[in-house]
Amino acid sequence: MNVIDDRERGSAGQAQGGGMRQGWTWKPLGEVCKTGSGGTPLSSRKEFYEGGTIPWLVSGEVAQGNVLEAKNFITAAGLENSAAKLFPRDTVLVAMYGATAGQVGILRFEAATNQAVCGILPNDKFVPEFLYYFLLAKKDDLVAQATGNAQPNISQIKIKNTEVPVLPLPEQQRIVALLDEAFAGLATAKANTEQNLQNARAIFESHLQSVFSQRGEGWEETTLDKISTNLDSRRVPITKNVRSSGEYPYYGASGIVDYVADYIFEGNNLLVSEDGANLLARSTPIAFSVTGRYWVNNHAHILHFETMATQRFVQFFLESIKLDEFITGAAQPKLNQRALNAIPIPIPESVEEQARIVNEVESLQAETQRLTRLYERKLAALEELKKSLLHQAFNGEL
Repeated sequence: MNVIDDRERGSAGQAQGGGMRQGWTWKPLGEVCKTGSGGTPLSSRKEFYEGGTIPWLVSGEVAQGNVLEAKNFITAAGLENSAAKLFPRDTVLVAMYGATAGQVGILRFEAATNQAVCGILPNDKFVPEFLYYFLLAKKDDLVAQATGNAQPNISQIKIKNTEVPVLPLPEQQRIVALLDEAFAGLATAKANTEQNLQNARAIFESHLQSVFSQRGEGWEETTLDKISTNLDSRRVPITKNVRSSGEYPYYGASGIVDYVADYIFEGNNLLVSEDGANLLARSTPIAFSVTGRYWVNNHAHILHFETMATQRFVQFFLESIKLDEFITGAAQPKLNQRALNAIPIPIPESVEEQARIVNEVESLQAETQRLTRLYERKLAALEELKKSLLHQAFNGEL
């Protein structure tokens, strides 16, 4: 392991240390810590995996904070016949590849990793938590330097060349204690805000359920083919390479996918997803009202209603129920027109009653959206506060 040189690093250290606490020394991480990456045993060799007892982590398992368990295991033969190596407890891990690139964690047990994880081994010059917080502060910088677009790739060289402050252990421990306390408070605030966000959405969903389950006098059960006109035959898909850009929305199964130079529909209609994983996942709406001039491809059913009250009532109803029993296809879920028309729709016979219910639901929806925006802003502010605290900590301001 390299011996730490107590001399300052010249102009580079002074540049990074501008405005920082006097006496801080900055050095490349690779000069003051031993680092390494892992490896992957050949997947074709069963003896490298079957019956394995050695924990083996992939980059996606490097979670922020303490890394406490592994999902995968390899054998001693797998360890010996690959670039994988055992990292000791308190190794600081950095994910170098994929969606979790830049994520930092502290290994709290002995484990091996794949080649997409960089390990900074513990030594007597650094508190592991200090390096953890420092690399967390550097996460955005490391990701910004990553190569690759769809899958960012941070090189181990970039991590080793990252300048790190070399401080006395008591000073490191002081900074860690301050950050631990602050981050614990932020974690509590975040958990409370996320719970409030869930509660706001749950109240709206519960109200929708009650509206359609507690049907009053004058309700009937019908189907979409009896209360709307299906305009699917007028849909025209346009492949991306032949679309002409323009001002008109081009709708697909989950909303607007592009803007084109012409339109084939005009006025108020209801679009219902015809295919796609979202029919089951329901992460975005599967029924949405559209108006104006627009184009619709063949991934969304298009329904026209005599009144907006009926259209919006049906929209809210479809959003309140599961459609699993009407959906076919495993790899590509599909809600065909026949299945769509088989969905029983409970609805008041009176359009005035439909409008009253829609107005009530829309008011609650507006309040839910207001609260959602409020809580999402608070969550964003908490994340910014974390970054600000880390910046202060490693700028010598704590």
